[in-house]
Amino acid sequence: MSAVEILVVGAGPTGLAMAGQLAASGVRVRVVDRSPDRVHESRALAVQPRTLEVLASLGVTDEMVAVGNRAVRLCLHARGRARNVPLFDLGLSGTAYPYLLFLSQAETERILGEHLAAAGLDIERGVELVGLDCAADGAVATLRHGDGRAERVAARYVVGCDGAHSAVRRLAGIGFEGAAYPQTFVLADLEADGVDTGTAHVFLSERGMLFLFPLGHPATWRLLVMRPPAEVVSPGVPVTLDEVRAIADRYTDASVLLRDPVWMTNFRLHHRAAIHYRAGPVFLAGDAAHIHSPAGAQGMNTGIQDAVNLGWKLAQVLRGDAASALLDTYETERAPVGRMVLRFSDRAFTVATSTNPAVRLARTRIAPALIPVVLASRLVRASAFRTVSQLGISYRDSPLSVQGPRPSRTGPRPGDRLPDALLPGTGDASTLHRLTSTPGWHLLLCGPSVAWLAGDTARLARHRLTVHRLIEPEAAGATSTSAAQALRRLGLGAGVSGALLVRPDGHIGYRAGGTDLTGLLAYLDRWLGS
Repeated sequence: MSAVEILVVGAGPTGLAMAGQLAASGVRVRVVDRSPDRVHESRALAVQPRTLEVLASLGVTDEMVAVGNRAVRLCLHARGRARNVPLFDLGLSGTAYPYLLFLSQAETERILGEHLAAAGLDIERGVELVGLDCAADGAVATLRHGDGRAERVAARYVVGCDGAHSAVRRLAGIGFEGAAYPQTFVLADLEADGVDTGTAHVFLSERGMLFLFPLGHPATWRLLVMRPPAEVVSPGVPVTLDEVRAIADRYTDASVLLRDPVWMTNFRLHHRAAIHYRAGPVFLAGDAAHIHSPAGAQGMNTGIQDAVNLGWKLAQVLRGDAASALLDTYETERAPVGRMVLRFSDRAFTVATSTNPAVRLARTRIAPALIPVVLASRLVRASAFRTVSQLGISYRDSPLSVQGPRPSRTGPRPGDRLPDALLPGTGDASTLHRLTSTPGWHLLLCGPSVAWLAGDTARLARHRLTVHRLIEPEAAGATSTSAAQALRRLGLGAGVSGALLVRPDGHIGYRAGGTDLTGLLAYLDRWLGS
């Protein structure tokens, strides 16, 4: 029997991100996947700003941005008219990635896989989980290799990132509640004539919506369209180009010519959620924990952020830097996010597919006229974008989120994501996010430089923290290792001191005003030990 600290089952984006987080923290991890190769189709194709932020610490975000397409417009087609809708010209502050990045899932997996290979971690493909015996101190997994050989692996923890039909979830006895939508859809990567490139096109009709997204590779376009309700087709039935053309012509009035398909499939959509995200030493993440419609491009992004939330907690418990109770906060924090995404995507899906006369009227007549007017406001677009971008996800109700004494009345609260801001004069760490990008906890001591005395901060030495001082210039023309902009974004005005403890996933764990470290030390003693 072989042994490993973490066994990750599933090598999609969630599993690869999980393995990357664990490997960066020095955890011994194995990644297995029953498929003989990674996906080469473009299943998920949009990466949200928050996902780009959390993957930046792995060093893969720059390549994703370079390969992907961030200059995408939206064009609504209805009743023979086309309307261009501004979306991403927002100039959002607080993030280095104020846009939706169109990038094939195949490319996302390639980049993450190459990162793991460079770190010396091989993905074991053609290896299937067929058995799982759990105990209080770990689990024993039975793996079946492609040549039929069976292997038993002892693991301290097993993480199921193996999708909607998760073997980990089934073998751990975790329920998966929900249902399938009645409609059948067609997904295809192909070429299309008659539409502007570099633009996402949505064709609104009484039948529903047809989407054409700019993909680039392996084909120029990704098509998503609903079959007529009377056509109940099994997902396993092959799709022909003539079928897809006939369906698309009903939505586009034959104004778009589809050709040269690379990949086409029938599929059904589900909305389901795991009853629990944990069973003893077993955890679920990504589609193994929640599946929903593709509305809002939330699925892959939510899974990657599941991985980031869980990865650092597993690493800290395994290193002995935190008590095992830290792992209980994974479900506490991520299950509400999964439920929120399910509600959001279900409502959006209903609007897009409903045959209710009132909804059809709103979709084909009211929406095409109203949406461009509403989205003409940059404030409205920014608010809507923050919702789908996942920048606003917070864990304020988590036991890990603690408000200390004399907190600022503005700025991010415990549980919120740390906003980004420029830090002039700090070299490579030129922003808050870069400053706090290395693995582990980061403490920001903010305010006048004389506020923080060496004797007080020396008490932090027994904890594994990276301490940064964001100080103000104390004389005209003096240089500073921080910027007034960053302090203002953290809710701290001139002459005001405060401390913010940033978790390894970029969320704030503890915040307090003044220079008294008593509450902070109590927090560290509870969650990180000494």
